[in-house]
Amino acid sequence: MDKLTGFTTQLQNWIFGFGPKLISALLVFIIGLTIINWTAKLAKKTMNQRKVDASLQSFLSSMVSVGLKVLLLITVAGMLGIETTSFVAIIGAMGLAVGLALQGSLANFAGGVLILVFKPFKTGDLIEAGGQKGTVLEIQIFNTILLTGDNKTIILANGSLSNGTIINYTKHGSLRVDINVLLAGDTNIDQAKAIALEVMNANPLVLKDPAPTVSVISIAGGITLGLRPFTLEANFGDVFTQVQESLKRANDAAGIGGPTPTSIVISK
Repeated sequence: MDKLTGFTTQLQNWIFGFGPKLISALLVFIIGLTIINWTAKLAKKTMNQRKVDASLQSFLSSMVSVGLKVLLLITVAGMLGIETTSFVAIIGAMGLAVGLALQGSLANFAGGVLILVFKPFKTGDLIEAGGQKGTVLEIQIFNTILLTGDNKTIILANGSLSNGTIINYTKHGSLRVDINVLLAGDTNIDQAKAIALEVMNANPLVLKDPAPTVSVISIAGGITLGLRPFTLEANFGDVFTQVQESLKRANDAAGIGGPTPTSIVISK
């Protein structure tokens, strides 16, 4: 009977001593979870309003949620009287170890975040970066995937991509096609320029604004005309070939030929 009385007394002391801490910790945990979930949803909504990439929205909102939940658990443990200094030290050491082990991957992750936030290019753009040129198929957290004109897949690390030079051929909606044509030295320049302009303006893939231009680039070894039509990025290759073919036919019809081959004979 005395043992039962002693146990009951100890149980009452524990309940009255630890009970308020437990109830407080439970309340903090429940309220904290509610606030964390609300914060994660608010962050995702804000990123959605700023048109941040969907994959980055999910990743960042999850990272914020996990980080806040870890802090909440440490706080609740401290309220229950559990020593949290060791937990904090362990988490810090783990974070440092993971950071050192994934140094390259973290650089690629940071690069992916910068690309998705500042949008130097988007899916479908034709870009040149890291010595590679292709259409952007996908922008991932760690890598960007390109498709080249000869149907090759190129995977670029976002770390080096975000720190390097990026040429975006699609950003402004049109591209200039540079075509140089070498004609005979006795060609009537005004006639040749008029024919070149007529050929470019007649091509339906050449844009009217900006208007195509033609100018004399060089007169060494013949007359070199520089044709500069503008077109959409998707039509670049077609304009490059079609304008040259049409110009050759028009020049032949007008009697305009290319440079005359010459040979030099050196006699002793």
